[in-house]
Amino acid sequence: MSLVPALPLDSGIQFELFGPEIDRYTYNGDKSFSFTSVNIPDSLALERLWHAFKVNSFGKKNNYDVILYPAGSRILPAHFKIKGVAVINDIVSNLFEKTDDSWYRTRIKKALSRVDCIIAASEYIRKDLEESGISCSNIQVIYNGINHSLFYPGSSIASDSNSVDLKPFAIKKPYLLYASRMVDDRKKHLELIRAFTLFKERTHLPHRLVLAGSEGDYGSIVHKEAGASTASSDIFITGYFPHDHFPDLYHNADACIFPSITEGVGLSVMESMACGLPVACSSAGALHEIAGENALYFDSDNIEEFASAIERIVTDTELRSRLSDGGIDCAKNFSWQKTAEKTVALLSSICKK
Repeated sequence: MSLVPALPLDSGIQFELFGPEIDRYTYNGDKSFSFTSVNIPDSLALERLWHAFKVNSFGKKNNYDVILYPAGSRILPAHFKIKGVAVINDIVSNLFEKTDDSWYRTRIKKALSRVDCIIAASEYIRKDLEESGISCSNIQVIYNGINHSLFYPGSSIASDSNSVDLKPFAIKKPYLLYASRMVDDRKKHLELIRAFTLFKERTHLPHRLVLAGSEGDYGSIVHKEAGASTASSDIFITGYFPHDHFPDLYHNADACIFPSITEGVGLSVMESMACGLPVACSSAGALHEIAGENALYFDSDNIEEFASAIERIVTDTELRSRLSDGGIDCAKNFSWQKTAEKTVALLSSICKK
């Protein structure tokens, strides 16, 4: 959880972390917040049971004034005897749609309606919560941050060679990058492959397409589509890619192409902008809210428009320069320090009520 290392030590609020013993040193960073170990096996079902029946008594025993629930769309108690704040980074309507677990849908909807406050990671998520029937009267938008010590501009960081050596990969340049998990059709990997294929057939430019991200069951469908493309030799699928190595991918790419229509946060778009990488992305979800005028937008389902956007962001020098400069400035608005300050102020106000 990137928020914890950014929490201020001099805020007048005493913070305590709790969770399985294995997490004691995972989230503190260089801070040394108090940690209380809780005997919960590593199981979503058992974590939900613990929150359902024990978190309130645990909170009272430890004299907590308020509990922050960072996975608020998945794990919450049904009732709140201790003031609670739920953090939502997901598009809840999508989660409800994808699950057959009606008990989960009903329980989470009731819990989110009863919590003292919800922190939504974007206005798009806030609106989705309201449209999903969440009746919480206090929904506050606090944007996520990015790690600017990892993601920052600088052409000098890019490799001068014809490839990027990221063991076990050696990725040939020039390339376009899409960093996203292969989880379902809303991520629009298939449409990207089709648009990239059309772009290659039209321009015959040497660019490759790099798809970086872990593969769920949907991965086999993406591999099949890539294999059937006339540009298959220029499509490189990395599978899981360590987050700390993404700056090298961003700095050596020609552009970030982000067609997902299901983004409530748009982390890869924020990171790309911070690195000065020109971004072309879907006009759906929260992406326009995040990037503003600092990205080139397209309809992910319109392959002609999509392919034209790829061609333009590769060949239009003036556009690339404008998006790169604007993206760097825009990304400065997203830092974990700002997120932490706003979160602490909100928690303080909840404590005083």
